[in-house]
Amino acid sequence: MPSVFSDNAAILAFRANILNALNRKLSGLRGTASPRTVGDMVQDVIEDLFAAGLPANVGTAVQKKFARRAMADVATTDGHENYIVVDVKTHNEDTAFNMPNVTSVERLARFYEDDTNFFSLLLAKYRMSGGKPEFHEVLFVPIEHLHWDCLTLGAPGWGQIQIANARIVHVDPTQTRKQWMLNLCDALDVFYPREIEKINDRIKHFRTIRTFWENK
Repeated sequence: MPSVFSDNAAILAFRANILNALNRKLSGLRGTASPRTVGDMVQDVIEDLFAAGLPANVGTAVQKKFARRAMADVATTDGHENYIVVDVKTHNEDTAFNMPNVTSVERLARFYEDDTNFFSLLLAKYRMSGGKPEFHEVLFVPIEHLHWDCLTLGAPGWGQIQIANARIVHVDPTQTRKQWMLNLCDALDVFYPREIEKINDRIKHFRTIRTFWENK
């Protein structure tokens, strides 16, 4: 179905605006900024951009300041009456490896029962220069445009979708939500049996521990 992400020109212009805002507003940062500090500041800039008013072809009613464990950092309603939630991530490209959590597979499955809901990722990439971050790329895509060759699954809860390596993010705008969700189900068909095997190994291990203490 049509969404703001169908308008490539609008998304490219919006990404450029975000990139300019990040470099302008964080240019005064001095000292050695930690990834957490940069991440918090980026989220503040993004929230302010959304609250100040988005271009009409990007979004209208804006929601921000979600609970700590919510799916989104900010959300908007686009011109097609879709509800777009945005998960803001940052990546320091000077680091060797980063595997950020994106969202719970169960929460996403429930959220995507409604075709007008979109879970999106806004990823700002930067390098440190003179003690301050210099941003060089911003991605803003719905999760279904992320190719599964750059995603993986983690163990907490029902399972967490993760970016396997934040340095490598492959975007495929031709990928449909149906294709992506079916690929998620295929990945879980492999993931869950492996987790069962791990649990069975742990059960066996602590049975030997129990035997040791019973005979001590």
